[in-house]
Amino acid sequence: MTTYRRSAAFIALSVTAAATALTGAVTPPAHADGAVGTAAPPTASVPALDWQPCAKDGGPAAQECAELPVPLDYRRPDGPQLGLAVTRVRSDRPSARRGTLLVIAGGPGSSGVQRVTQKGERLQRETAGQYDIVSLDPRGIGGSTKASCGLDPQDRELVNLRSWPAPDGSITENVQRSRRVAEACARNGGARLRSFTTANEVRDIDRFRQALGEKKLSAWGSSYGTYVGAVYAQKYPQHTDRWVLDSSGDPDPSRVAQGWLANMAVGADDRFPDFARWAADPARDAEGLRLAQRAEDVRPLILALAARLDREPKKTTTAGVPLTGNRLRQALQNALYSDGAFAQLAGLVQAARDASVKPVLPAELAQPLPDPDAAVTIGVICNDVSWSGTVPSYGRAVAADRLKHPLTAGMPVNVTPCAFWQHAPVERPARITDEGPSNILMIQGLRDPATPYAGALKMREALGDRARLVAVDHGGHGIYLGNGNACGDRAVTTFLTTGARPEQDTYCAD
Repeated sequence: MTTYRRSAAFIALSVTAAATALTGAVTPPAHADGAVGTAAPPTASVPALDWQPCAKDGGPAAQECAELPVPLDYRRPDGPQLGLAVTRVRSDRPSARRGTLLVIAGGPGSSGVQRVTQKGERLQRETAGQYDIVSLDPRGIGGSTKASCGLDPQDRELVNLRSWPAPDGSITENVQRSRRVAEACARNGGARLRSFTTANEVRDIDRFRQALGEKKLSAWGSSYGTYVGAVYAQKYPQHTDRWVLDSSGDPDPSRVAQGWLANMAVGADDRFPDFARWAADPARDAEGLRLAQRAEDVRPLILALAARLDREPKKTTTAGVPLTGNRLRQALQNALYSDGAFAQLAGLVQAARDASVKPVLPAELAQPLPDPDAAVTIGVICNDVSWSGTVPSYGRAVAADRLKHPLTAGMPVNVTPCAFWQHAPVERPARITDEGPSNILMIQGLRDPATPYAGALKMREALGDRARLVAVDHGGHGIYLGNGNACGDRAVTTFLTTGARPEQDTYCAD
């Protein structure tokens, strides 16, 4: 692992311990005029957890699960309660145990319980039994209390939840669908859906910490989980131990998820050359998956194929669900997350080009999302912050972005249900600052399609000397124990097991 010089902006930032950042008090909700109240809400008593075995095939044999009650509204702690599914894998070396490591899943919409099932044993080995591994399913996810928007199946298709413009760039249908979805969520989601916010997930995590009897938590947050982790570290710095943020987005409190989505256009451009080199490699000949003789020819091939499918959608093995240009574009976005998905995408492209073959759609494009999953994905990003823009401004943004970033065709800057959301945010998003302990390690791929490196640098700048950044010359989304970079894995494991971070920001070759 070699080092490189941090920018002057990073060097100039310093840590200042503000008393308000160290209280651990929940930030009260904003008033209607936008002012934030000063009185802390009352505190709810924390119940004991009734742990029961819940091992799954392929997961840790010692995995346990329980239910954590949390207030629907923390301003009314003794009011209606929601149930959150929580899980743990206790240290298999009690004499070596030093604390509890919280796994914060991404999304919004991913299950922490499932993440521990997938990664718990590997985490135990990497950390040599120094931690109990724990996580939770946030509100609306997995085994936790859910909400519903009551959406039609078509509105729950991934290619429609992501607002891909029409082939000619028109957003008329996107506007109609976004308005319809927002109205359905307002009509059917109720107080549960309105409670699905990052701020409440952070409060729920701290309630979980109390139920575990821990003064501090260590954490590994991935993707959206890095934002949750950063907000927790901002609000409860005294309860953080060793804090890992893996694949971060820009924490700009004026935009939050609206900014993350917009940045995906840059992320796709950063990442696509990896797929192009793979798809032009002569090694693909034996697999029947070589798309072009030269890497530089893969991009125009994909763009031309998508344009043809815009004009002439192709029947697939899924009745009633054709392969359209936008479904191909969405398949591309999904495949850029991991090298392991390249073969499936190349196979889809080859099938689309062969008149005698019906393509097989990836499962996530062949059927709609369950309604609760769609509700939580929409709810969190729309509840967190008011999205800016008018219908004409979205149209102009899409037209410009389609020219600048044709792989994403304007989708990242298009209108969403958040533009028509009928409930204003209850509170302002947290502003991530350099105020707090210097105990954060960021790890970030240079070619991340979902949280591009440029956005992660904004998180790095906001945290100042609280953090160190390990930049990994690798493509895909999610680095630690995910994309096969030994240098990056070693940096995170060393930090979790010894507390040692690089003295300055560092670089890992692929």
